[in-house]
Amino acid sequence: MRPLSVTELLAAWERGLEKTLPERALTLLAVCSDEAPDALARLSIGRRDARLLRLRELTFGAQLVSLAACLACGERMECTFNVADLRGAPETEPAAVSTLKLDDEEVRFRLPNSLDQLALSACADVAAARGLLLQRCLLTVHGADDGGARLPPDAWERIAEQMERADPQADMRLDMSCAACGQRWQEAFDIGSFFWAELDAWARRTLLDVHTLARAYGWSERDILNLSEPRRQFYLNLINGAV
Repeated sequence: MRPLSVTELLAAWERGLEKTLPERALTLLAVCSDEAPDALARLSIGRRDARLLRLRELTFGAQLVSLAACLACGERMECTFNVADLRGAPETEPAAVSTLKLDDEEVRFRLPNSLDQLALSACADVAAARGLLLQRCLLTVHGADDGGARLPPDAWERIAEQMERADPQADMRLDMSCAACGQRWQEAFDIGSFFWAELDAWARRTLLDVHTLARAYGWSERDILNLSEPRRQFYLNLINGAV
């Protein structure tokens, strides 16, 4: 994986504006990968997010800053953490198919991927989405003649737990502590939405800088984007009388 250029980042941002979050994640990965789009879409959520985490590190650095609210007192806090705090074990190829024995039945299933996430957009609530996800990932049930339709609720719970163990990077969490009241909890972290929010803010600032410099000097967008960041900022400081 390699860092993306300014023009590549802006192009990925532009393509992702009208897309869903899973599609935006795949759009970013496609720019820096030689793999086919379909192959990227079929990566497990954990493997995809591990790559997004690495790409974010190459793009904006290892440090991440976010806002959170205490679950107990509502205190707003700024949280600074590192990519290493979120990264699990080095990426390994998970098993294509997992097996779970349930009494006299053997359930075979695969890990969720981006295509599954896209299919859940029409679900009315979390329970419906979870049920659809598990049904999509269920491959076969040996010892049953109903295709798994009558599996008991605890079977679905056990399948979900095994999915989490097989793909731990899919569930990133941060250990949080409130300085105001001492409350401690774990906060879920979604690298896809976090990275996109950063990219969106960066792209809008960059294009605003292009607009300012183009008006002042008559330069083209390409010429401005080809400037190094220090030189571009120096010219902006000149315009603003800060030099």
